[in-house]
Amino acid sequence: MAVVSPGRSPGPLTRRLRRLTAGRVAGVPLVWLFAAFNVLTGLWLLLSSVKSADDIFSSPWALPDTFHWDNYARAWTGGLFGRAAANTLAVVGGTAVLTVLLAAPAAYVLSRVTTRLSGPFTLFFALGLGIPAQVVMLPLFVVMNQLQLVDSLFGLIVVYVATSLPFAVFFLTGFFTTLPVELEEAAALDGASPFRTFWQVMLPLARGGLVTVLILNVIQHWGETVFALVFVQSTDHQTLSLALLGLLQQMQYNGADWGGLFAGVAIVVLPVLAAYIWLGRRIIEGMTVGSVK
Repeated sequence: MAVVSPGRSPGPLTRRLRRLTAGRVAGVPLVWLFAAFNVLTGLWLLLSSVKSADDIFSSPWALPDTFHWDNYARAWTGGLFGRAAANTLAVVGGTAVLTVLLAAPAAYVLSRVTTRLSGPFTLFFALGLGIPAQVVMLPLFVVMNQLQLVDSLFGLIVVYVATSLPFAVFFLTGFFTTLPVELEEAAALDGASPFRTFWQVMLPLARGGLVTVLILNVIQHWGETVFALVFVQSTDHQTLSLALLGLLQQMQYNGADWGGLFAGVAIVVLPVLAAYIWLGRRIIEGMTVGSVK
């Protein structure tokens, strides 16, 4: 143990040892094991996507002798991934943009208006985070069917926006709360209306939070399956997750093309994984910036 002489401040090593607790000592290896497990799973998926069916079962951990890139071509054409990818881009992009456009004004009002109803409204949005999807599935389907929005991309966007708003509003409310009120007062003295102050002053300052909500929304809905399986009923409107399920069903009749199936899984997973690797730091900064301002 390091000995600290009187009158001298402890060094960096001593301060680190003091901060180490039993929970941290046990937690750090578990975090690294979990991360290594996910990395190895991703590498195994990529290797399996370029193998033949025999190689997948005979040598699951070995490098393939021949890379079967045609697995991706079979998965793309057999699973109708082209149209499904276009539908997914339209649904995910529309959902992310509409969620931010609706959540930002609501969060700003809840963070600035101090009335008796502001607290209950914030709690109302927070409670929406704990409602399981299975609970609202049947009522949503009845309402969407009456509005003739079942089996349409716009109807799926409406469902996704409705289920995304609780988290978006709750997150952005805390973010807007950290922004200084003095900027609004200065804008009001310059003659700016509340609407102009929000769009030209406060919204640019909340860009980090808005980008974080946008990215998390895209990652959440890119491979979403439960709502898409219920509200989409035709192949013309299916998303990538439904196309992957269709490819799995084809294997029951056309033979087990495991290489093509793993290639289909890679097609669905790789865009989200690449986006998270590219924008992961921005996501973490956006989720923590509000707590340090």
